[in-house]
Amino acid sequence: MYQQTRPAEPSAPSRTPPGAPAPAKGPLRPAPGRDERRSPTPHRSCRPAPRTAPAPPAELPSTHDALICVALPALTVSTEQGQLTGRGLEGVYRAGRRLLSRCRLRVAGREPLVVQARMTAPDRVRFVGTLRASPDAGPDPDVVVERTRDAEGTERIVLRSASPRPLRLPVEVALGTDLAELGRIAAGRAGGERPASVRGPGLCWSAPDISVSVTAQPPPADVLASAGLLRWQFDLSPGGTASLELRVRQDGAGPVRSAARTVTSPLAGAVATADTPGVPDLLRTAIEDLRALLLRDPRHPADLHLAAGAPWRCGLAPAEALAAARMALPLGTRLAAGTLRTLARTQHTGPGPRFGMIPGPRRDAGPHLPPCCTGVEATLLFPVVLAEARRWGLPAHETEELLPAAERCLTWLRATAGDDTYLCDPLPGRPVRCETQAHAHRAAVLGADLLDACGRPGADALRQWADALRTAFRREFWAPDPSGGRPAAGRAPDGRLLLHLDAAAAHLLDTGLLGEGRQAPGLLDEARTGHLARLLDSPAMNSGWGLRGLAADETGYNPFGHRAGAVRVTETAVAVAGLAAAGHEKQAGSLLRGLVAAAEAFGHRLPEMFSGEQRTEGSAPVHHPAACRPSATAAAASVLLLTALVGIRPDVPGGTVTLRPVRSAPLGEIGLTGLRVAGAPFSARVSRLGLALVEEAAEGLQLGV
Repeated sequence: MYQQTRPAEPSAPSRTPPGAPAPAKGPLRPAPGRDERRSPTPHRSCRPAPRTAPAPPAELPSTHDALICVALPALTVSTEQGQLTGRGLEGVYRAGRRLLSRCRLRVAGREPLVVQARMTAPDRVRFVGTLRASPDAGPDPDVVVERTRDAEGTERIVLRSASPRPLRLPVEVALGTDLAELGRIAAGRAGGERPASVRGPGLCWSAPDISVSVTAQPPPADVLASAGLLRWQFDLSPGGTASLELRVRQDGAGPVRSAARTVTSPLAGAVATADTPGVPDLLRTAIEDLRALLLRDPRHPADLHLAAGAPWRCGLAPAEALAAARMALPLGTRLAAGTLRTLARTQHTGPGPRFGMIPGPRRDAGPHLPPCCTGVEATLLFPVVLAEARRWGLPAHETEELLPAAERCLTWLRATAGDDTYLCDPLPGRPVRCETQAHAHRAAVLGADLLDACGRPGADALRQWADALRTAFRREFWAPDPSGGRPAAGRAPDGRLLLHLDAAAAHLLDTGLLGEGRQAPGLLDEARTGHLARLLDSPAMNSGWGLRGLAADETGYNPFGHRAGAVRVTETAVAVAGLAAAGHEKQAGSLLRGLVAAAEAFGHRLPEMFSGEQRTEGSAPVHHPAACRPSATAAAASVLLLTALVGIRPDVPGGTVTLRPVRSAPLGEIGLTGLRVAGAPFSARVSRLGLALVEEAAEGLQLGV
């Protein structure tokens, strides 16, 4: 496993006493910090970073047009031209190290003209090129060159002749590598190519800590180490073919053991049918991407979790791993259990203010708020994921095993909040964030439910704190205006309300699942939820492709800002599911249809984010140049979107499953088969009239009302 690259962040507790809200006087200036995508420093827990002058941000290599093959810990990044040129991110990677950066093919002295480049699977890409090998062939190509490259560094090249005459084709492949780490490549400090030497039927390169080789089959007729060249000569009869295979290997590392290929997948192979074209492909691609991003805990290989995304974040990101596992619960509880066990082993258990906290990196929060600590979000998500996994059918013995870690998370919540009404960031002088209160309230309510169900103490204190938070939030965090008001994005330490509208408000709609198919109470009452629904579907927030990270009429809006205006797929899906559960189907359907249309434009593989540019007639969503694709949360969000339409609310301990479908059927009829509830296959269908039917379920599971 290799880590994402992020700066360390503070986590010493701080309490901001509640004060009377005051009119906003401007944005709270963010503390010095670097964008989460630009730092080459591995993350640690949330500790204060030394105060130094920030270095100019490096220009990240673009990923918007990259073809990224993933089978972690292996990764291959190509462009649509098929050649690996050594520029940007191109290359074959393993565990965050570039094993091969250059692989240029020439046939008959020329590079083939690529006429098609297509991902055939999450870990495989296929290029089709053509060339004219005969001078008298006319305008038509007479040789087809097919290249198939996979995430593990194996490339197969097939030459097919369409010439009526025999052809003698010289073929050469130019290879090279810098053996650079991904963080250095991202920072523009990859360094030059290493010298090559001949090894067997190929070449090898070495650095003090790594050695890599490329072997060829059939063996080349000529090897020129100084130029990194392998050469062959193939004789093709009319209609004949010839092939060669290149294999990239790291010495002493053994073959790549992708978690998705070496174990039974923890994710069910669910299938969707729908009136809306593209929906079946959306679910299929999402599941394939989730499987490609699976990682195992190296010390506990039975426990699997998701990497955040490729190419930048191929390691464990606690908050994203938990969020993705939660959204993927309809595919089974094994991923959630593995993720929870992995993170429980990282939890702070020593004395002090961080007791019970799950460490996480710092994350940029946009132009109006300072960076936040994702360890807070992960700590609050942990008991929520456990409580909901239990509802979906996590076995009782696994729940009991993980319960002490969840109790420590809830202990951290109560200790950090202390006598305050709100949960403040555990960073000196930081604001009280709206979404943090939503996460904390949900953790308290679902955590109390979990403790009661397992016969553990502490539930009453959590509910009392949640009740006080709910009352105070409705009174102090809602800013009235003639249109009905809006939730504040946060409160400054001096009590000022921060009134910009951003996508984080969608988390107020995500209240969580209790028994008997009931949604947990939220921080907003019914009237305020209705106002928020209209705000999220307003032209300022709804781009037509999904929910903008920051309203277009706010200061600091940037359609490419990853928390300042870009469409983040996860928050759009959270908004859709929350709006649907609250009965605001018109607004849910509008956001849903936009995101499904965007998915089709992205080949059904949604990136973690894309530009917040407004949708117009005949337009298409615009790529973000640095977005991860595939992304664990974006892929899992596709699962959440489709299951939210059916409204599946299981209560396996109670022996029931309830359906609350979206009656307006915004995608027409939809059917989902092969889901998992209580560890058994579950299938349901919603008609064009919004009527739901369970077609398959575990024996003894009753349909709730």
